[in-house]
Amino acid sequence: MSEIKSAALIVNAKSRKGQKLFKHACERLAALPFPVDAHAVEKPDQLEATVKRALAKKPDLVIFGGGDGTVSGLVDLLVGQDVILGVLPLGTANSFARTLGLPLDIDGAIEVLATGVPKQIDLGMIDGDYFANCAAMGLSPQIAETVPHGLKKLLGRVGYLGWAAVQYLKFRPFILTIDDGIEEKRLRVVEVRISNGPYHGGTWLVDEAKIDSGQIVVQAVTGRYRRTLIKNWFSSFFGMEARHQDTVNFTGCDLKVDTRPSLPISIDGEVLARTPVRAKIAAGVIRVMAPAPEPAGEEATSPA
Repeated sequence: MSEIKSAALIVNAKSRKGQKLFKHACERLAALPFPVDAHAVEKPDQLEATVKRALAKKPDLVIFGGGDGTVSGLVDLLVGQDVILGVLPLGTANSFARTLGLPLDIDGAIEVLATGVPKQIDLGMIDGDYFANCAAMGLSPQIAETVPHGLKKLLGRVGYLGWAAVQYLKFRPFILTIDDGIEEKRLRVVEVRISNGPYHGGTWLVDEAKIDSGQIVVQAVTGRYRRTLIKNWFSSFFGMEARHQDTVNFTGCDLKVDTRPSLPISIDGEVLARTPVRAKIAAGVIRVMAPAPEPAGEEATSPA
């Protein structure tokens, strides 16, 4: 695109596919009609400093290579900058890339950088922290907060799933309170999703959430028993209508969210907050490179 004259690529080389695909990405990016300053960052605590150095050179496009946690952890740095975000989906779930309609392979995602169009989108906020896609309360952050460091690396997927099973047996439904400034509602729930997009964990969950709606959606999975959560996950994974049976949605620009007891919140996979919080929307605060619209101009639709 003529609008883009220079770009920077920052890859989280600790992400699932980061190191393996960095070289391939650089080879493909070399064919783009503008120079790309590429950085592979192996220490996650150096990602922010690397992005700041890249931004100091005033590129037109900044490409983040990694998973949802990488994008959400760095997207704050782009707010207020005259720069377009590009995404190389190198994570496991890649929910943000799915929401944008990006191909999930390197070649396809880079093709979007060459032929796509900048799209103005919203970001969600938990208190003062921007996030790209979805935050959650319930079993998933409980697992993430308690899992022993290195367990998955030491015992593999089986060890991690074993820990998850133990946490499921300990898990209890909780009380959610939502306050939109006009009315306060309280209900017993097994999971809460604060969504700026429909995907969570790579699965389409929140039909009403869109990245350009100007509103945040808080979806509660209601229930008095933890088995309701398994039922909802199962029906959501397979795109069944039953996934709507136990969900209640709250929509707004600024919602106060609290739980009893206080619970951890995972933000695009990383545990970064605890209730109570304010869930807000920052409307149209960044531009992201998205696929050019099809002639029909149809957006992604729900699987059911």
